Amino acid sequence: MIQAQSVAFAYAGVQVLRFHDVAVEQGGTLLLRGPSGSGKSTWLALAAGLLTPASGGLRVAGQDMVKMSRSARDAWRAHTVGFLPQKLHLSEALTVADNLALAFFAAGVPVDRAAIAQGLATLGVDDLATRKPAQLSAGQAQRVALARALLLRPRVVLADEPTASLDDTACATALQRLQRSAQACGATLVVATHDARVLQALPQAQVLAFGANACKAIA
Repeated sequence: MIQAQSVAFAYAGVQVLRFHDVAVEQGGTLLLRGPSGSGKSTWLALAAGLLTPASGGLRVAGQDMVKMSRSARDAWRAHTVGFLPQKLHLSEALTVADNLALAFFAAGVPVDRAAIAQGLATLGVDDLATRKPAQLSAGQAQRVALARALLLRPRVVLADEPTASLDDTACATALQRLQRSAQACGATLVVATHDARVLQALPQAQVLAFGANACKAIA
């Protein structure tokens, strides 16, 4: 579940972003829609506990993100949040399987190789386990990154512009895969996008619009 009320964030004390309220049930889907620079990435960072609201209330997966300390948020995020960034950040020096193992290191738990194999198999890329990222297609790399995001069965999955540079067919496939995977974990899915095709592919999702009418910036 995600509940945000009167959330605001200040960049260097100069610009204040004020966001509309939203409530998403656990296992639901939320779309953050708006142009680049409208505050979507800031909202994702707040939901992930990477940033702290300047004011307002924000609860994510049962935790009060305002009251939690930075160290507590870091530990919570490693176990609770799966993140699919626009730039996938796969280490070129590691194999696909070892890239997934990083999720266990971040959470401070023993690496589970069986879980890694199962996570890759679920997304149909188990045959890529020993390859390096440079040997993957864009679609394969995205599935590997999604497998990494879901490996610890997070309660929240955050995806930042997951359809960037995808054609219509690949866009629909990627979004269906993302939503099915999040639902299999019982996770709340949040997708930040400026792509109108996302709304068509996920018609049941709640929408939080960003821009002049939704995210208010005050200098």
